Amino acid sequence: MLKLKKLTWDLTVCKPEDISAVDLSKDFYFLGRTEEELSLVCRTEDVPERTSEREDGWRGFRIEGVLDFSLIGILSKLSAILAENGIGIFAVSTYNTDYILVKAENFARAMDALEKAGYEVAE
Repeated sequence: MLKLKKLTWDLTVCKPEDISAVDLSKDFYFLGRTEEELSLVCRTEDVPERTSEREDGWRGFRIEGVLDFSLIGILSKLSAILAENGIGIFAVSTYNTDYILVKAENFARAMDALEKAGYEVAE
């Protein structure tokens, strides 16, 4: 079974008005750009001043270790467990691993559900 590591900070999902408003020197953020929008996930204290929309109150965890691209269904299994417990997610991925965010009020319940399903959850 995979190990999960809790992130220790509060997170925000937002839409910065301009990419220049994003402080790229910070140690944790996900930035996505399409022809329709610019989205940022970052620590709540690092949200740019100028955002057109923002949603605070997220907590997260990551899958420990480096995941090989040939591995199938990891995110699907985790999200299914959380869905069965009525917990919505916001998922982001890096080259190495996946991160799952849930609303802060559901975080303890999410961790409990994943532990009951056999996942090891580390602080």
